[in-house]
Amino acid sequence: MKFIKNRVLQTVAACLAAVTFGALAQQPATAQPQALADGAGAQTKRVDGLRQVRFIELYLAGRDAATGKLVAACYNSMLNGADIPASRDTAPQALVQALDLARLAKEYGVLQVALNGPKLWQPDWLEVEVGTQRNFGGIAAAWVAQLNLGDKGGIGENAPYQPMTIARKSSLGWNKGSTVLLLDDAAGNTWVMKGFQQGISPTYTYQEFLAAGASQFKKLPPGWTFRSKILEQDLIEIPEGGVATIMPDEFFNIYDKTGPGMTNYKP
Repeated sequence: MKFIKNRVLQTVAACLAAVTFGALAQQPATAQPQALADGAGAQTKRVDGLRQVRFIELYLAGRDAATGKLVAACYNSMLNGADIPASRDTAPQALVQALDLARLAKEYGVLQVALNGPKLWQPDWLEVEVGTQRNFGGIAAAWVAQLNLGDKGGIGENAPYQPMTIARKSSLGWNKGSTVLLLDDAAGNTWVMKGFQQGISPTYTYQEFLAAGASQFKKLPPGWTFRSKILEQDLIEIPEGGVATIMPDEFFNIYDKTGPGMTNYKP
């Protein structure tokens, strides 16, 4: 089975991290787009039954009117105020393929729009701050985070298996009996997959990925291993101090670190 990487933006609130927004640092400051205030009045919301739900995230990048710094508002299609559909698909393929990111940037008055996913969410539940809901080409998605880009003009591309930290006001969990996909690194840390990458043109399914197991990984650092496990108790993630440690693999799946300061135990 051949696995092909899809270059996509990873999640801030859910999966996070990596790919540039282009030459935004050279773009002049304008009046702040309304979308950049969509986090005002955000309220904490818990959603259950999210395991294997397909979703996308969209990042709307612009300049903060007060500071002139580049920021990006993040919107997630799982958190749109509606019940999860029977199909468990909150980002239908036809609508995702039809997204015109340049047109959306003009519509919302931002410098650029970037796409993350589609992905399959792995935890069973999520509790996160939710703000204003927007419509993107027929896909409803709510504000869930804002990324501060500073003067860099974009997010630096992150290499596989390189940990990074992110501020996150959320908690999430996997229920007892759920199957989790894990990476054990050479230092004894265990990482749990949170977002399974499909991309615009999927080349394999989650079940195919699970069945292939460790054999599919070609770039694991020395001493690292991949495994799956059926949980014998609930796994709950509440990042200590509101800072999570996350990491992408070579397929653009995203993992969260487990253990002290992150989860209630290390699976």
